Amino acid sequence: MLDGATIAVTMPGLNVATTLPRTVEALPQGYADMILLADDGSTDDTVEVGTNLGVRVFSHSRNLGYGAGQKTTYREALRLGADVAVMVHPDYQYKPELMPVMASMVVHGGYDIVLASRMLDGGALGGGMPLWKLAANRFLTHVENALLGGHVSEYHTGYRAFSRRLLEELPMAELSNGFHFDTEVLALAILHRYKIGEISCPAHYFDGMQTMPADVGVRYGLGCLKAAGLGALHRLGVARPACYDLTGPKLDAWTEGVEAAAS
Repeated sequence: MLDGATIAVTMPGLNVATTLPRTVEALPQGYADMILLADDGSTDDTVEVGTNLGVRVFSHSRNLGYGAGQKTTYREALRLGADVAVMVHPDYQYKPELMPVMASMVVHGGYDIVLASRMLDGGALGGGMPLWKLAANRFLTHVENALLGGHVSEYHTGYRAFSRRLLEELPMAELSNGFHFDTEVLALAILHRYKIGEISCPAHYFDGMQTMPADVGVRYGLGCLKAAGLGALHRLGVARPACYDLTGPKLDAWTEGVEAAAS
C-alpha cells in the first residue's frame, strides 16, 4: 500500500518460470498489495513457480497474446480493489525496483499513465539494446507522435503504471490481444487527454532473456502504425474507429480464455 492507495503489480507472462522468481524478489517490499500473473498458455512450470512465490496466477486455456494477458490482470486488479496497477514484465527486462516510484506518480502526481522510458537518458545501447531495435523504436515513436499529436519519448516500453480511473474508463476489452495493445492504450490516452507521465528506466538486455522473433517484430511494427493511423483519423475527425470510442466494452466484459485461478 502507498499512502492509503492499494497497489497491484500485474504481469502478463508466457514461459517465464526461470525469470519470475528474480523479478518478484527484486520488487521493493511493503508497496505491492497483490501480484497478479496472467499465464498465457505456458508449457513450462510458470504456474507452479508463481503459485509457490505467493503470486495470484490466472491461467489462459490457450495462448491468447500479450494484450490478452494484460486485459486479464487489469480486470482482476480492478475486481480486487486496486487503485493503481503497475505492469512489470516477469522476464526481468525492466527494473522492478522502480515500481514504487511509478505508483507514487499516479497516487501523488495525478497521472493516469506513467511510462518507464528507455529513451530518456540516451543509454539504451549501453544497456544492451540492439542498434536495429533502437532505430525501429525511435522511428515508430516519431511517427506515432506525429499521427496522434503526442509528446512521448517511447511508445514501446512494457513498463507502465495505470490509475484505476483509466482502467475503468478505457474500452480495453475492444482492443487487440497482440503486442500492439500497448500502442492502442497509449493512443486512447492521448486522444482523450488523460494525463501521461514518464520516468527514465535503463535498458536491460541479457543472455537468455525473451526476445521477439523478426517476423513477429515486423507484424508488431505494422500493427502499431495501423493503430496510430486509426488514431489520426479519430483525431482529425475523419472517422470514429470503434476501438477509440470510450463507450466501447470495458475490462469487466473480458472473460475469454481464462480457465483457472490460483492464489
